[in-house]
Amino acid sequence: MAAAEAWVRQEKVRKFEEFVDQRLKPDLANAIAQRNKVFEQQKTFLDLKRNIENLERNGVTSMRSMVNLGSEVYMQAEVPDTRHIFVDIGLGFHVEFTWQEALQFISVREARLTRQIDEYTHLIASIKAQIKLVCEGIREVLQLPAEKELSPRNTW
Repeated sequence: MAAAEAWVRQEKVRKFEEFVDQRLKPDLANAIAQRNKVFEQQKTFLDLKRNIENLERNGVTSMRSMVNLGSEVYMQAEVPDTRHIFVDIGLGFHVEFTWQEALQFISVREARLTRQIDEYTHLIASIKAQIKLVCEGIREVLQLPAEKELSPRNTW
């Protein structure tokens, strides 16, 4: 009888571990990767905003720049009028904006990206909580003592 109970317990533990390994951990990795992509987009827009503000502050209306043609091949480009810029708005579309229009668009986009980051952060926390809950379930099935909470140490 004890062997049958032990086998049932081991089977439950295996299913819990399988759920964590095959479902929760990949979901967690995916959510973290998606949030990192949004962080990169946010950084790109922050850089664009800073560049536009520098152009405005310094009164730059024309400039020369190096442009990446692809495969790390660059060429020098002359920009005769910097007061109008093209901004990637997504899905491969670019829109011509004035500096002020671009800054307004960036503000709206930054707010949306911040909301997305918050949503992914909550999702990540939820998945981590689910993993902890399943691990607690495994501990109970194996009838192991509860883990002690680590108290903060004084570091003098």
